[in-house]
Amino acid sequence: MPSAPAWLRAPAQHLPLLPHLAVPPGLLAVATAAALFAHSDVNLAMLWSQCRAYLSKPIGLSGLPLFGTPLCYLVSFFWEALDSLRSRAVMAVVLAYMGALLTVCTLEAARRCHRRSVVIARPTWWWLLFNLAGGALVWQLVVVPAFLHRARRWYVADKGPAVGGGGDGGGDEPAREEARHDDRDRRIEDADVVAIPVAVALGYYLPSICMLAHTEPDFVGAWLPFPVYVTLIRFALRWAIRELRRSEPALVHLESSRWRLVALHAVPVVCSALAHAFVAYAATQRDDRKEMTRSTVTFIEVDLQFIALTVLYWVFVEVGWRAPLAMVAASVVLGPGSGLCLGWIYRERLVLEALGRLVAPGPDADEGTVGDGESDEQTPLLR
Repeated sequence: MPSAPAWLRAPAQHLPLLPHLAVPPGLLAVATAAALFAHSDVNLAMLWSQCRAYLSKPIGLSGLPLFGTPLCYLVSFFWEALDSLRSRAVMAVVLAYMGALLTVCTLEAARRCHRRSVVIARPTWWWLLFNLAGGALVWQLVVVPAFLHRARRWYVADKGPAVGGGGDGGGDEPAREEARHDDRDRRIEDADVVAIPVAVALGYYLPSICMLAHTEPDFVGAWLPFPVYVTLIRFALRWAIRELRRSEPALVHLESSRWRLVALHAVPVVCSALAHAFVAYAATQRDDRKEMTRSTVTFIEVDLQFIALTVLYWVFVEVGWRAPLAMVAASVVLGPGSGLCLGWIYRERLVLEALGRLVAPGPDADEGTVGDGESDEQTPLLR
């Protein structure tokens, strides 16, 4: 079958990372900084001043050495953003989208093809940086470039023996072949099929729901370090499953089984749909937002819009225009979080198609399971 024209293929297949693919995230970072500066006002500065003067409600945080004022500001910022029915509805959509993004990022961190990437395989630190300080800039300057670099390696590794090992001699061919296989291996440990959705549900969605239901500074402060909760719960569950299981560990391709897909994405999709309905209901009610609440929510909305644009560009570079279009269409109906999860499933299918290894989801939970000595991802799974 003849290959598609270059302009129809995913940009990662035929464009170099530097400078071509790396330029748009940089431009988005500049636009984000300019937009956030334009939407900043005196209210946001007043919040900082109140924390410095020990006048904000979380007074105990203000007195902490070194990080007291920034922590007080963060808690006060989100507390103000939750101070009305309409703003809570908007925050519900924001939190649902962030939860969907956290789910897919944790999934990608678990894939064997990302083990060599310090950024992708260890998402805790940059999620903390994103939530506590950097916002959309973390995605544009750190996270998405790392994923684009890995996407280039998928396609280049699939083309031939030039990628991998550390030398030019023939003796390095086994190392180069192993590196090519690692760059194309999209499986995860079977323990992560359970550990990831449970960790995200308990470590992220539970604190988020508590924060929405009880809009007090204590609940906001407890929510802020959610990346640590998710990581600790995931690692604890993986350890428990390894200790308690009677069968041998296996590597599986998540998208080869429908029940695995449902298990991973059910909570983000349901929460996003509920948040989407909540914001539609709140739009019919009287606007009860105060001036400070408007300022904080507007700032969050602008930041989220640029994150969403960055994610759409990220997926477009990896697999072309079809998956981003599916994300947008699903978001209109079920909310941005649902659109992201459903689009991510489609993205993985397109990645496998591009790499020549189409995996068809089957009703059997054991379908697509790969253990030691069995067929791996280079063996066609569609029979």
